[in-house]
Amino acid sequence: MAQKKPFVLRIDPELLEAVEKWAADEFRSTNGQLEWIISKALKEARRIKRNERKA
Repeated sequence: MAQKKPFVLRIDPELLEAVEKWAADEFRSTNGQLEWIISKALKEARRIKRNERKA
């Protein structure tokens, strides 16, 4: 598995609250949910291949 690179993310508190609730609803961590959202957006925008990363 590739190493993950940490970084700081400044985010609106309301946006973070919505992501946290969504993550809890899907039994994911907040970090995992953000990775899933970003990965999905990149695939839909055809910035990465669909099978390049698992969602």
